[in-house]
Amino acid sequence: MPPVRPSKPRVFVDADVLFAGAAGPGEHGASLLVLRMAEITLIEALTSQQAVTEAERNLAEKLPQALPAFQMIVRRCLRVVSDPEPEELEPYAGLADPEDLPILVAAVREECSWLVTFNVRHFQPGHPSVTVLRPGEFIVRVREMLAMMGT
Repeated sequence: MPPVRPSKPRVFVDADVLFAGAAGPGEHGASLLVLRMAEITLIEALTSQQAVTEAERNLAEKLPQALPAFQMIVRRCLRVVSDPEPEELEPYAGLADPEDLPILVAAVREECSWLVTFNVRHFQPGHPSVTVLRPGEFIVRVREMLAMMGT
């Protein structure tokens, strides 16, 4: 019987990480690295239509020259899922800032163990099935998981 392979981490990516990944000055920023991990299938990265729309709007206003890179990132690195319906949000009221609650609910619905965002405080108290981390903190966790697999 072949050994059971652990499943890839399912990671929900917030709009600010998408923005930073597309607009960052270099190839070594943590946000872009998270997205590159998805591109090479080390992780499974998801986001919602709300996050894509928000990041695209902010890029169009502040850095329109980054829109082509953003569109490529979305196409190559992410699975975009639908936004939760208003009735799906009700059971989770109070677990995140109201504006960000649909992001948390989408992460829970899609069974993501991780939500990567710069706005960690917006997702408090959070949901027990989702760990909310900044991009750099998530990369440290992935390194730790990979190191454990090698032992």
